Amino acid sequence: MLMRTDPFRELDRLTQQLLGTSGTWSRPSTMPMDAYREGDEYVIALDLPGVSPDAIDIDVERNMLTVKAERRPATKAGDVQMELSERPLGVFSRQLMLADTLDTERIQADYDAGVLTLRIPIAERAKPRKITIGGDASRKEISG
Repeated sequence: MLMRTDPFRELDRLTQQLLGTSGTWSRPSTMPMDAYREGDEYVIALDLPGVSPDAIDIDVERNMLTVKAERRPATKAGDVQMELSERPLGVFSRQLMLADTLDTERIQADYDAGVLTLRIPIAERAKPRKITIGGDASRKEISG
């Protein structure tokens, strides 16, 4: 139902973890996700702990789904000296190519406990359906 758009994304993620670099709007970090089908919906769950809901941007253009989020540093009093900082800050992004069989007009997004969940219904035209056979019950003869 979806295709990965960047084959080197995992390599970038490992490099960012080793070098401690954070994402910027021009070069965002990746965000971990799960994708699965649940009944007549396709579900995408993205981990965004510590991100405010108003800092999440979700766009769909044609069949390209783009999720961008920014984790900003927490405001601290002026007398704070940082001893350890391991939580990544900056911009996170994920782009997914959605199949034509998904209804991108009816995507639902929920954000709870640091997890953004997108529910994308499967389009009616893509669901299996029964075809009835019609036609005239009487037979016609061909004369010639």
